[in-house]
Amino acid sequence: MEEISSRQNPLCTHLRKLAVSRAYREQTGEFLCDSPKLLREAVLWNAPVTAVLFTKDTPLPELRDRSDVRLVQVSESVMRAVSPMETPQGIVFTCRDRGHTPPERLEADRCLVLDGVQDPGNVGTILRTADAFDCGAVFLLPGCADLNNPKTVRAAMGVHFRRPVYRTGLLELTALLRAARLPLYAAALRADTTDLRQLDLSRCAVAIGSEGRGVSQTLLERCSGTIQIPMSPRCESLNAAVAAAVILWEMSRSTL
Repeated sequence: MEEISSRQNPLCTHLRKLAVSRAYREQTGEFLCDSPKLLREAVLWNAPVTAVLFTKDTPLPELRDRSDVRLVQVSESVMRAVSPMETPQGIVFTCRDRGHTPPERLEADRCLVLDGVQDPGNVGTILRTADAFDCGAVFLLPGCADLNNPKTVRAAMGVHFRRPVYRTGLLELTALLRAARLPLYAAALRADTTDLRQLDLSRCAVAIGSEGRGVSQTLLERCSGTIQIPMSPRCESLNAAVAAAVILWEMSRSTL
């Protein structure tokens, strides 16, 4: 076990850059996680953890046969310097990105598509909800928040370690859905909008749009139809994560 007391240590610099730079995360193939709970999830699912920094007296999960993990005890001031949280919980760690390339053939019956959802907290919450309702696949189109942003990772609560999540372009996505014979719907209002309770969503893909502009016109042009969540007429819309939760519940009702 190592000990680090200087905030200028190269490892600390590495962690700070992972916390703030998407380009650096993609260049290194690593991302930063925080909290004992996330580390327990990572160990449980045998995630490729590379380094663990912890403060004195912070309990660590048992890292069986993980001699490849760098264990480093740090001071409270170092932890505050490297943790992306305002109130650190005594542990931060790095993990290798397993990649997010879509499969050549889609086996899932129920898929969720995020189109330009830019808030990392929303993306992470949606991933956690999709996991809870056993959604077969989640696709992120260009313009979404980074999957490996620390806020996304924290909100997803371990989904990164146990579920594949895919990044893809629209053309590749529609080809996959077409080959799997899955219709694509969008949560949006237009002439063909249907109350989501009137559709069989047990085998389909549904797109959720960005917080500001909704589903893009380019994606809408490739949809079989649009769906609407019924709500009070005095309310214009729902938060992207809340809308996703309602839709995921409806998609899973026949299987839960």
